[in-house]
Amino acid sequence: MSFQEKISTFIEAKKDASVALSDAIWAVPELHFQEKRSMQYMKEALENEGFQTEVGLAGLDTALVGTFGSGKPVIAFLGEYDALPGLSQKGGVTTHEPLENGGSGHGCGHNLLGTGAFAAAVAVKDYLEQHPQSATIRFYGCPAEENGSGKAYMAKAGLFDDVDIAISWHPGTFSTVMTCSSLANYAVTFKFTGKSAHAAAAPHLGRSALDAVELMNVGVNYLREHIIPEARVHYAITNSGGTSPNVVQPYAEVTYLVRAPKKQQVQEIYQRVEQIAKGATLMTGTSLEIDFEGAASNLITNKTLYDAMYQQILEIGMPDYTIEDEQYAQAIFNTFSPEVQASSLVGLHKGDVQQLQGKVIADHIPRMLPEFIMGGSTDVGDVSWNVPTVQCTTVCMALGTPLHTWQVVSQGVTPIAHKGMLQAAKIMACTAIELLGNPILIEEAKKEWQERLDGETYESLIPEGTMSPKL
Repeated sequence: MSFQEKISTFIEAKKDASVALSDAIWAVPELHFQEKRSMQYMKEALENEGFQTEVGLAGLDTALVGTFGSGKPVIAFLGEYDALPGLSQKGGVTTHEPLENGGSGHGCGHNLLGTGAFAAAVAVKDYLEQHPQSATIRFYGCPAEENGSGKAYMAKAGLFDDVDIAISWHPGTFSTVMTCSSLANYAVTFKFTGKSAHAAAAPHLGRSALDAVELMNVGVNYLREHIIPEARVHYAITNSGGTSPNVVQPYAEVTYLVRAPKKQQVQEIYQRVEQIAKGATLMTGTSLEIDFEGAASNLITNKTLYDAMYQQILEIGMPDYTIEDEQYAQAIFNTFSPEVQASSLVGLHKGDVQQLQGKVIADHIPRMLPEFIMGGSTDVGDVSWNVPTVQCTTVCMALGTPLHTWQVVSQGVTPIAHKGMLQAAKIMACTAIELLGNPILIEEAKKEWQERLDGETYESLIPEGTMSPKL
């Protein structure tokens, strides 16, 4: 029996427990740094499998590490369990039906992500119990990937310093290895304070904080023309100062997220944004307080590792889908706009597009894409600056499903999602076993990692002296 068959057997034997864990986390969607119940579910599951656990690491109440084995190499599986605001949704339905108006939901599939990584770590543990060797397996429960970048705090605290290889995944619409880098980002909230006044009787006595926010936004919009085209700058007015137009607003807030391919580029653009904010205070006679919200580094790719992982994807193959799976996926696909439907196969090789044309579940493994920079960000980037890192994605939802939508939440407790999660667990576990049995691959991955860093060392974007978020 091949090690792929053994790993598959281990994971299938415990699939009911894995599905139950994923669904339990889905049912208690918790926002960044508030994942108390989700973390506890994961902690108990790890301990039941014989892992030693530690919590509250890097000053984060909901950070978790489970460890099995001893010695080198150290293989890390990265898990997440945070949800998104405003995406409450019933599971397994094909219409928008919030469970709680304004509530949270797992709109990025992190209930699946964390559980899939857990199942992979357990499968490698089961394999090592039958085939003993020097190795340490760690599961990292990482809070706040969506907002706050928990892994950045964990990396800054040195929690990955002795790790040899880090392995992760993300739910998606294709099953393939992730060859993309990501954008570094920096998030801050600008808090303006002015002076209230009667907006009709004595407007000259007031100093409008909302005017400062609006002037800052205008200034940043003009800045967009003069930054690199790969950069992204987003903002949200999180406090407009009140609801009465007859009061000069004494307080207002705006949160900005700056992204760029390199950390240095993010820092340079942010400094210009900060100067615009200070200029807005001069124009309005207000004062300014700046609060750091989170930051993530760009991701360092590793061809040695994603070649090895892609081979495991091919060896394991795709799950089988039922008629019911197809019918459900079709109904979800029908909820998308024509524009979204038309973009469902964008970026794939021509031959893969032909294989998947007219389908609503990607039951074909596409060829690896060339390396590219994705438009989003992830705190996995901070891990990748400290240790060679590899990720895959598997089919957990209908073709074309955009992340951060109610459709992701609805699909997160369906057989399609569960099959993709278990497939990801097998891929990650088999990649780890391949590396454990082939130490030369680990050394090659480390050599490539050093070459890609090109002499740079990890410097966290988190400002010195910043306290770790608490519940």
